[in-house]
Amino acid sequence: MIEVLLAIVVFIGLLLLGVPVAFSVIAGSVVGLFAIGSLPMEALSQQSFAGATEYSMLAIPFFILTADLLFSGRLGAQVIGLATRLVGRFRGGVGMTSVLTNAVFAGVSGSAVADATGLGKVMIPWTKKLGYPAQYGAAVNASSSVLGIIIPPSIPMILFSAASGASVAAVFNAGLIPGIIMGIALMFACWFVAWKHNYPRVRAKLTLKKLLIDLLIATPAILIPVILIRVFLFTGTATVTEVSVLAAVYALLIRVTMYRDLTWKSFMRSIAESAASTAVVMILIMFSSALSWLLTIQEAPQKLATSLLSTTDNYYLIVLFIVLILIITGMFLDMSPAILLLTPVLLPLAHAIGMGTIHLGILMVCTLAMGLYTPPVGTTLYISAGLGRVGINKVTRELLLFYVLIILFVLVVAFAPGLMLIPTT
Repeated sequence: MIEVLLAIVVFIGLLLLGVPVAFSVIAGSVVGLFAIGSLPMEALSQQSFAGATEYSMLAIPFFILTADLLFSGRLGAQVIGLATRLVGRFRGGVGMTSVLTNAVFAGVSGSAVADATGLGKVMIPWTKKLGYPAQYGAAVNASSSVLGIIIPPSIPMILFSAASGASVAAVFNAGLIPGIIMGIALMFACWFVAWKHNYPRVRAKLTLKKLLIDLLIATPAILIPVILIRVFLFTGTATVTEVSVLAAVYALLIRVTMYRDLTWKSFMRSIAESAASTAVVMILIMFSSALSWLLTIQEAPQKLATSLLSTTDNYYLIVLFIVLILIITGMFLDMSPAILLLTPVLLPLAHAIGMGTIHLGILMVCTLAMGLYTPPVGTTLYISAGLGRVGINKVTRELLLFYVLIILFVLVVAFAPGLMLIPTT
């Protein structure tokens, strides 16, 4: 066990020094394996590559490419226009527009970072232009972009499925209702903050003709989660990897045939940016797999479960302990490595108290999602603050109500999963 503690200390130490997460992880793994002494170093490289060879991992680059193809075209602006006509005239309607738009594209990208960047480039300047403070637009974008990892398809859910052995389709299906409820909670926060500060409303004229036109043009984006995900994946017609390829081909076809705004140059740019994003995710997967293997061979997860259960067997206290671990981890570690590292640790503990694998996966994704816009390592927080050209502290203060509502949301997921139709077995 001392080898595992040494690996974790090295990992956290390098992380605090500013070393990139992936390299901190592999450095900790090397130190831990060296401390064991009886295993060859070649085992780390073998385990690293083994973690990247899961068939479902092929879905990641294609979902990222799908999002990039749709974000960079007319469709993105059209979806924003539709959302504005629906909720823009309400108090806080600008924020609600951002939430609705993220909810639509959540069924396409599977990535909070992709949504925060792609939509933030449009939404935050637009919010400022309408008279809202920059920190409001940045706060809404930072929090609503995490819908992209809760409403399926979701890259973190694919990673959890690979790490736990759970069905990708089952995890996707369980994430739909929590994602919708989270979106409603965020829209309430947008309204309350705007009402409290008397922010202006958007005078978006709503007519049946304009609404139908916007809806017709935005329909292709809506069809991806409705048809490709709900029909093909959940009926078993296609695997998640095959669905991701279909989604990318579909996005390419509608850009070429319907919108006719895809040039060869923009297509190659989408390919390059998607490849770069995929590379970042895959190197995290590889190195995290090595550390997870080290934890497994030292039986660290089982020892943690035994130690905790010897202290208390109260289901609610242990679930609260899991939630606290996830919240604290999410504040310091990015989503992908957190899921890959914590799943093998928490899964035995969850099974010991009777928590189902799917329930644990949704709880992990929903709780760790909050870390994406929580200091000190909030990815979507920094992206949104940078796009809005506003200080992190101002955005964080604007997010206080959002934090309260999402913590309540996480507690409901943890202790009342049945209310969100999350399987408990």
